[in-house]
Amino acid sequence: MTFALFLGAGNLIFPPLMAQQAGEYWLLAIAGFLLTAVGLPALTIIVLGRLSSADKLTSSLPKWMDRSFWILVLTTLGPAFVLPRAVTVAYEMGIKPFVNDNYLFIFSISFCALTLLLALKPGRLVDYIGKVMTPALISMLALLIIAAIINPLGSTSPATDIYKQAPTVNGLIQGYMTLDAIAAVAFGWVIIQAIKSKGVTSTKAIAKYSRWIAGIYAILMSSCYLAMGYLGATSSNIAPNALNGGEILTRYAAGEFGQAGQVLLAAITLMACLTTTIGLTNANAQYYKNTYRTPFKISATLILGLTAIVSNFGLETIIEVSLPAILILCPIAIALILATVSLPLPNKPSTTHTVIVLIATLFGTIDALSILDKLPLTVIEPLTKWLPFYSAHMSWLVPVFITIVISKLLSFRSEKMIPA
Repeated sequence: MTFALFLGAGNLIFPPLMAQQAGEYWLLAIAGFLLTAVGLPALTIIVLGRLSSADKLTSSLPKWMDRSFWILVLTTLGPAFVLPRAVTVAYEMGIKPFVNDNYLFIFSISFCALTLLLALKPGRLVDYIGKVMTPALISMLALLIIAAIINPLGSTSPATDIYKQAPTVNGLIQGYMTLDAIAAVAFGWVIIQAIKSKGVTSTKAIAKYSRWIAGIYAILMSSCYLAMGYLGATSSNIAPNALNGGEILTRYAAGEFGQAGQVLLAAITLMACLTTTIGLTNANAQYYKNTYRTPFKISATLILGLTAIVSNFGLETIIEVSLPAILILCPIAIALILATVSLPLPNKPSTTHTVIVLIATLFGTIDALSILDKLPLTVIEPLTKWLPFYSAHMSWLVPVFITIVISKLLSFRSEKMIPA
């Protein structure tokens, strides 16, 4: 189930383009990609499972910061950005190639209605996604991948300059930019609820099953990324100098299966987007039910109603408005995970955890402004010179790491000062 939740259309598009650009170094690039694109979400699932509840991740923050974090994360991953993007991508890749007129409005309403129908029974989420959709998605992907292995449509091309110099590092950066770490924080609500719905209640058992889930997710997702990377690496003949991974997949599917390949790719995209929208709707509605006692049905209906409206603004507008928020929130989420792994989790608001979040917010904002090209040159030059990992859009990493290390040393000192 977890594999299908994470496998949105964006996850299918990233690796092929990266692998094509990496050329003969594509395996090294994919190795770096897997460390962040798979490793960070897997770690997040394990940590949330150990806590036995997703909201405990922010229990060490002041209440206003706790609530603000979850509302911003779930709104951004929900009706403000990721849900409408999933609906729009499903239409662009799954429906638009087969129709002449613009049916986005009708499609968005229909797609959101189907999502609502499947999301309204969270107790059966494992049955819907785990037992039906995931096997179907894996089968369709396997068909395309096996065809590519038996009949590759090209060979690897020379790597671009950036991948010649540091393929693994650049793969690592691309994996981070999938932003799946923050998606894992939201899906934590769904995964833990799914475990509990099967009668598992003890903290130890939830942690155990979460580790198993993270392991299975990591194996399946890594296999998928490797396969998508292989398609990209062998696509230079049919999709030379592709602008995006979607173009590579479209041409590869058509090259292997003709018109049937386009239908296969459309089915994969629709299924991938549907599982993502179901999971994110469930995560949003679950949070508002647990925190504000809002009925699940009402929350889910409102979320998908907003999603259907926002979907019609166009993909470029959705990204332009919402991307800054998710670029800032992702470092905060990772910082909280790292702090939870490294430091004791207090039962009340902690100054240490609050400072870590504030530092991640500050440097995450700098990274977001850099990615969006909103910083003046007079600011960029000193940042590039003095701020580690600024060019990789991870300038928050070293300050957060230093803060955690100092906090850990201070906690050791405090423990030694306490008389036995």
